[in-house]
Amino acid sequence: MFALGGALLASLPGTDFTLSWTHSIEKTEWRERWSVEAGRLRPVEARIRGTGAGMEPGPDAKLTADGWLVWTPALPPSGSLPEDGITLAASGFTGEHRLCAGADCRPLSGWTGVRDQAMTMRACR
Repeated sequence: MFALGGALLASLPGTDFTLSWTHSIEKTEWRERWSVEAGRLRPVEARIRGTGAGMEPGPDAKLTADGWLVWTPALPPSGSLPEDGITLAASGFTGEHRLCAGADCRPLSGWTGVRDQAMTMRACR
């Protein structure tokens, strides 16, 4: 789910989704695959097309044949406390986050109806 100020903005179909965005300085795409397990968000995979300011890949990153650095984030699942969540920043220097759930891919505002505001991603219980 996505929330702004505690209000539910969107619920996604299924338990797996991909979130992507363009880094504000390096102008490089970053993608993360997430899963909802036992009421918590769990990062499954991260990938970037290059490195730069604030874009250090994980220590286990591998370079794929198509130019992505891919790794499994070493983060614990979020959501152990009710206020836990992942805050997605909004910046006038980048485009919108893009979210794919199932076969449906669209800008985050296409899921939430909100543009240019930070919001929190949480697992539904």
